[in-house]
Amino acid sequence: MRLSLRPPRFLAAVLHPDIPSDPALCPNCGSRFAEPRPNYCGECGQESRVRAPTLGEFTQQLGGAYISMEGALWRTLWRLLLLPGQLTLEYLKGRRRRYVLPLRLYLTISVLALLALRLVTAPKLEAQAEEDAQAAAAIAVTASAPASTALQAGTPASAPASASRGAVVELDPGDDQNFQVGGLAGLRFGIKNQKFFCEGLPVSMCKRLEKRLAQGRGHLKQEILHVVTRSLNNLGLTMFLLLPAFALWLKLIFIDKRLRYTEHLVFALHLHAFWFAMLLLMLVPVEGLQLTATFASMGYALVAIQRVYRTRWWSTLLRSSLLATLNVCVTSLVIALLFLANLVS
Repeated sequence: MRLSLRPPRFLAAVLHPDIPSDPALCPNCGSRFAEPRPNYCGECGQESRVRAPTLGEFTQQLGGAYISMEGALWRTLWRLLLLPGQLTLEYLKGRRRRYVLPLRLYLTISVLALLALRLVTAPKLEAQAEEDAQAAAAIAVTASAPASTALQAGTPASAPASASRGAVVELDPGDDQNFQVGGLAGLRFGIKNQKFFCEGLPVSMCKRLEKRLAQGRGHLKQEILHVVTRSLNNLGLTMFLLLPAFALWLKLIFIDKRLRYTEHLVFALHLHAFWFAMLLLMLVPVEGLQLTATFASMGYALVAIQRVYRTRWWSTLLRSSLLATLNVCVTSLVIALLFLANLVS
């Protein structure tokens, strides 16, 4: 028996691209074509006649891969939107080939929703920022004293008892001296009775905020609008990073169902994909559509949880309430921290 040390022809073609390839061999895997030559390689499935695609063929390939997908995309969307929990049940049963994978589905819908949100909100934020800048310039010209005298740095004052603890930004239109930013989890700062107050935040962060507030409320409103814009840019990444926490809440709340963490994560991906789809509907300027999408989001989650975890309705309501509380608290805290981090950066 004679052992040949020469590399296969397809490997030789890779190592030495100047050597002309054998037209009877598949350029992808090196297998020899049958005679008559088929349209596709019998080993790897690649086309046997390779050439540069035309623009029409390239468009058709793109549509075939991402739009039609042999009906997988439309089959997936139909079940996602109209059959709560069905996609998760199909995935857990092992029927995965016929549907778009959960992570790919979530990323596709979330990117579209966040892009639409950006396109809708960006012009409004820019218009508001320009309006506030003009108003701040007019006040600066006509003011008899600089806005920095409104601050008495030194001993922080306590926030008023009547301040709203649930508000992220509280600016009284009739009062340029008193306002508050924050209110979530005891994190807040602002001005009350010409004194700066800062609670629940590090000392270094409070000092930075105090310097920014010394430039006046008009400047603060512009800063807040810029921070909102930056926060929207990071919203997609933030929500994606919060997905593992949501799956962890599911694991703890439904621990008696003995499902693996990754199975809870699949359900979380499907549920959040639906919520992002509802966000797309909320951005459509049709009367009543926002309210319908809001109620649909809540009702869909209840039905999906009941179908996937097979709990009684009273148990579904109790566990869903606990899940919603944990999710809202953690998400609000993370978004508030992101907002403050962008504000002081």
